[in-house]
Amino acid sequence: MSPRKSDSRERMVLSAAALLREYGAGATSIDRVLAHSGAPRGSVYHHFPGGRAQLIDEAVALAGDFISGLIDAAARADDPVEAVDAFFGLWRERLVESDFRAGCPIVAVAVETNDEAPHLARSAAAVFGRWQEALAALFIRHGLPEPRGRRLAAFIIAAVEGAVIMCRAEQSTAALEAAATEIHDLLLSALRNRPATGPGSDQGPPSHPQ
Repeated sequence: MSPRKSDSRERMVLSAAALLREYGAGATSIDRVLAHSGAPRGSVYHHFPGGRAQLIDEAVALAGDFISGLIDAAARADDPVEAVDAFFGLWRERLVESDFRAGCPIVAVAVETNDEAPHLARSAAAVFGRWQEALAALFIRHGLPEPRGRRLAAFIIAAVEGAVIMCRAEQSTAALEAAATEIHDLLLSALRNRPATGPGSDQGPPSHPQ
């Protein structure tokens, strides 16, 4: 019986994350999660004694871990510009494949006031922080000064999230394409003009000389 219970729990968390992407935190109710996941109603408080707030918190953690894994994998690449291009490409694919219905579940939690579970906003902030740290580490490793690397990381996350919201409203990838192009050029310039000494300075010139 335990594998079945475990499977129900996993399905509910995955369903909550999917519903957050499409409908936002306010509309991600226990009933909707049960309908989406097919999990038995009796499993809700067995697996999630904290109720809806715990379920959403775990869905935020799951979604955050998934994107963090993709960023970490990209950050191990030799070319930071290609890594960031791939990050934008991921969101482009998600938007198009979902017919512009799926956004970011972390944003869905962050933008809604939740007086009953204020820790959800803190969870979202922690996820954004992890993403920024991963990108900043990539830029610093490739020779950018730490303050510049951290500013660029924050700017890129903000640009991606804002562009995704605009794309969903406009039913078009235009905003994401514009942000991706400008950030691509910005990173090329930043890496071209990086200091001659410092962390990562032995990496040689960036692989995008143009």
